Amino acid sequence: MPINKNPIAAVKKKPVAKKPVAKKRVSVKKGKKPAGGFPKYTVILIVLLILLSPFYYGYVLKTASAGWRWVMDIGENPHYRTYKSFDIRIPSKYKIHGIDVSYAQGKIDWARVAAMEEDSVHISFAFIKATEGLLKVDPYFKRNWREAPKVGIRCGAYHFLRPKKNGLWQARFFLQNVSMEKGDLPAVVDIERLDGTSPQAMRKELKAFLDHVEAKTKVRPIIYTGLSFYTDYLEGYFKDYPLWIAHYNREQLNISNDSGWKFWQHSETARVNGIGHAVDFDAFNGDSLTFQKLLIP
Repeated sequence: MPINKNPIAAVKKKPVAKKPVAKKRVSVKKGKKPAGGFPKYTVILIVLLILLSPFYYGYVLKTASAGWRWVMDIGENPHYRTYKSFDIRIPSKYKIHGIDVSYAQGKIDWARVAAMEEDSVHISFAFIKATEGLLKVDPYFKRNWREAPKVGIRCGAYHFLRPKKNGLWQARFFLQNVSMEKGDLPAVVDIERLDGTSPQAMRKELKAFLDHVEAKTKVRPIIYTGLSFYTDYLEGYFKDYPLWIAHYNREQLNISNDSGWKFWQHSETARVNGIGHAVDFDAFNGDSLTFQKLLIP
């Protein structure tokens, strides 16, 4: 048997195991959007934008304010609650609100009046004193009559009737000082005292005033008076005239809708931005369409 001279060749060669190849890991670089999701910095940015957004804080503040108001109003009638800004109770049934002013309120910043609002309550109209009797012109009338409409407030002028003086002459005096235009509220006559005359004499002069103003303006004037004066001396008379009734600090006006009342002066102690003194607060009995129909065409 021949001798194998190569001893290495005599050893059976073992198969060499292949070294497994490691798969390359796909790394996601920071700032790159991984498949199927947002990058972290985008999410953080969105959250920051929401938190810093005035709309977000407006929502939060509105929700917090509503919650706080609910707590503060516990025990109050929800239909006649206190409005902190105006410092009075306001009946919630009415959606159109206004004020009436005279020299007693001093110089008024009408822009601030128009801008004031709490829970959808804002000033939409104003009755402004013009004249009284036969000689008195309110010293602030011209300014108020000029400035209030500039900020979108509907205005009406009123005359304080003196029953001892001639009603026709008072009507002429009133119209000499007031120039009414399309879109204004009708003229108002304020009658709240007898001044020592009889009820019959008072009604005579009141009728003379109403007849002349209506003939000249082609619009029926509004009669303003207190609830007790109305029930004592006017109820059953002047049925075709719109009424503006003063009756304070009540949840509702205790008068029949058949009376034709359109305005209710429900407070005399309201606080309104831009006015340095307490002011009367009024509500309109009707919706916006009814209000528009009342204006001078």
